[in-house]
Amino acid sequence: MQFPPLWMKGASLGERIANVLRLRIVSGEIKPGSILSENKIAKDFGTSRSPVRDAMKALSADGLINLERMGAVVLGLDLKDIQELYDVRYLIESFAQQRIPEQNLENLVLTLNQIVDQMELALKYQNQSEFAYQDLTFHETIIIKTNHMRILNLWNGLRHLVMAVILVTTEEVFSHGDDHVEWVIEKHRKIIRGLQTKQQAAIEKSVQEYFSDSKQTLNKAFPPSE
Repeated sequence: MQFPPLWMKGASLGERIANVLRLRIVSGEIKPGSILSENKIAKDFGTSRSPVRDAMKALSADGLINLERMGAVVLGLDLKDIQELYDVRYLIESFAQQRIPEQNLENLVLTLNQIVDQMELALKYQNQSEFAYQDLTFHETIIIKTNHMRILNLWNGLRHLVMAVILVTTEEVFSHGDDHVEWVIEKHRKIIRGLQTKQQAAIEKSVQEYFSDSKQTLNKAFPPSE
């Protein structure tokens, strides 16, 4: 699986390289303990070492690699790392959704329903990358709507890693057939219905249910290492 074209649009070469390597590490294609060479990566991508260095810094900030004199050592992500990532997502999104009822929901709900429609279309054409992109866009749209710069900055520090994880989990979801994908889409509709109630208890319940279900998918997509 690759990062969706729209996700890569406008990204610098360093960001593009980081996205490719990030997905390979998260998916397990590049194993923990592997050594990443700047020279080899630059050759593989047909570029100079400068954007590769930028990519390495981004991967280091994600906690995926450890920069050493001999090269970058891959740390990877285990199930505990990914569950902690989703714990942070839960805190961000729970806060964000609690803030939304203070604002005009009409345009937000319209946008979220349009995104869900795009998820349905991606399912129809079995486009896993597009489905993953729309999935992340759904959640990001809610976070942006809070107009809370500190929360948005926190989210921006995680979003590339979250996207890589969603791409891997989407592959797991699609492997169980269309009915299972429809179940995932329905989880997003439940979030919309929760927001429309403007009731904190209902909103919190929808967020809790969403992330409880998501952790089950994580356990299947990223089984504990032996």
